[in-house]
Amino acid sequence: MIIKDEILSKIDDIITNHRVFLVGGYLRNYFLNNEISSDRDLVCLDSAIDLAKEISNKLKGTFIELDSENKIYRVVLKDKKNYFDISQAIENDIEKDSKRRDFTINSIFYDLNKKELYDPNFGLEDLKKGIIRTISYDNMLDDSLRFLRMYRFKSITGFKIEENLKDFSKKNFSMINSSAKERVNYEIIQLFQGKFLIETLLEMFENGALEIVFPFIKEIKKIPPNTHHHLDLVHHSIETVKHIKSNNPLLKIAALYHDIGKPSTWTIEPSGRHRFIGHDLKGAQLAKKELEKLKFSNKQISYISDMVKYHIYPASLINCSDNKKAYARFIRKLGVNTPDIIELSKADRLSARGEAVTDEMIKISLSHLDNLLNYYLEIKSMAQNPKCLLNGREIMEILNIKPSKLVGKITNELLEMQLSKEISTKEQAINYIQKYKNKAAKDNFNGAKN
Repeated sequence: MIIKDEILSKIDDIITNHRVFLVGGYLRNYFLNNEISSDRDLVCLDSAIDLAKEISNKLKGTFIELDSENKIYRVVLKDKKNYFDISQAIENDIEKDSKRRDFTINSIFYDLNKKELYDPNFGLEDLKKGIIRTISYDNMLDDSLRFLRMYRFKSITGFKIEENLKDFSKKNFSMINSSAKERVNYEIIQLFQGKFLIETLLEMFENGALEIVFPFIKEIKKIPPNTHHHLDLVHHSIETVKHIKSNNPLLKIAALYHDIGKPSTWTIEPSGRHRFIGHDLKGAQLAKKELEKLKFSNKQISYISDMVKYHIYPASLINCSDNKKAYARFIRKLGVNTPDIIELSKADRLSARGEAVTDEMIKISLSHLDNLLNYYLEIKSMAQNPKCLLNGREIMEILNIKPSKLVGKITNELLEMQLSKEISTKEQAINYIQKYKNKAAKDNFNGAKN
């Protein structure tokens, strides 16, 4: 067997001077779908640091020392996409190195010198059977993050976790709390990109793993089905993730979090109706705190918490008498995130089919959301690069006012008028703000008086 890889072929002359094996996810993916991965894990039996530096020099990449104690290095290529992770074999022994790895499907080796496979843990057999099996339970305990990585691989491959490993994980999964949150964060993002995410989330919930990764699950699982929701809140949240069609893992994470505020806002009316007034705003606050603990970036936290905060906003516009103006206000607030929040709102609607919800209600809601999305697409270029017909300086000159909150209020109103196509010229904008002259004069008078 010879693996054809353009990047690997560029370092053939370097490989001949070392004892090197290709291992890990590259081979797993190669055998699963015959695709070339951008990350290549190499195990070196002589000098990993020398090999890494030679590859870096030859390919003009960036050399990074990941772990000097365990002799693990990275070379990032110029395209910033492809990279090599190069490690020193345990005691320079490939057999011993194979026994320290996490799962059999990740312990298939390809000898780059001899151009042949080395599969000491029968990883190929497990690949064919579609089984995730550990090489050693001690290996799992040595790096507890592997319990979460196990589910990540299930989400990506759809493989079945071997029953004994599943039971062992159930007893020990809480050990991941000792792992660095940055590493946990990476696994979460990868997990939410898998094609088999939904069945993985359901299995994690059944095994108690989901609430260890996401502590808010402990609270939302207390909320039962009601007249508007045919599922309990955990399964409703997972069902919402299921209806997200985008490949954006952050939007899917937002879908899981979208009702995090319900337990703290839960009331039951005398009629028996369940209410969760303000759960969107409360949820955004709670999501922000949890995401910070999980070491999401500020940008990621802002995005997810905004999705939670505004997830019921699109549905609230359905009965607006002036749809265009309401749509414009919504689009101004959400900007480029408008399509995502509409998709989340759709997914939420499709996941709530209690006895009080009719097919006609769902049809009307989805039609409204489609109209909102179509309106956004119609004015997309203006919405993504909003430029007010009058700038702040011009507004202050026309109204003879100083910098104040009123200037910002007028600017936002003008932008909404532009987005709703009620005004389109500078002259129309000047005429529109004339109504503020009396207010401006009054404010100036009171300011001078004080």
